[in-house]
Amino acid sequence: MKKLVHIALTLAIVLGLAACGGGERNGAPPLYGTFMVEAMAEAGAFSEELEELDADTAFILYKLADSGLSQEDVKECAVLRSAGATCEEGAVLVFTSGDKAETAEAALKDYVQSQIDANTDYRPEEIPKLENAYIDRRGESLLLVVASDLDAAKEALK
Repeated sequence: MKKLVHIALTLAIVLGLAACGGGERNGAPPLYGTFMVEAMAEAGAFSEELEELDADTAFILYKLADSGLSQEDVKECAVLRSAGATCEEGAVLVFTSGDKAETAEAALKDYVQSQIDANTDYRPEEIPKLENAYIDRRGESLLLVVASDLDAAKEALK
């Protein structure tokens, strides 16, 4: 009898864990993965081939330190960015916590606004892309997309 109770409890625990281990967290959409940056590029979201940036350069570019973040707060990072012909870019940053991602989200919004300010006279044709920049946070992951075909980028994220 004791063995039967033990087996029943073990089964209940296993089933409980299996129910919590689905791909989505409590109905929330899955986190962004760094592989999604390349998927957007392959989907034709960008009008040119973009260059890959390393995590250190991205940290500086997005002025994350100015928001109180440290490089250790970034667990993973994938960034593709124009070499200068356009303002297009795609980035996924994964942080150590949702709070850190929330802080970085504000920094990315400031970054996009600074791009608008800097390019209004220099590259006015890029302003609509910047004004439609897609910034989205899911848990500890953060996405930034400035693309010529935002619909293609969003489709690649599915």
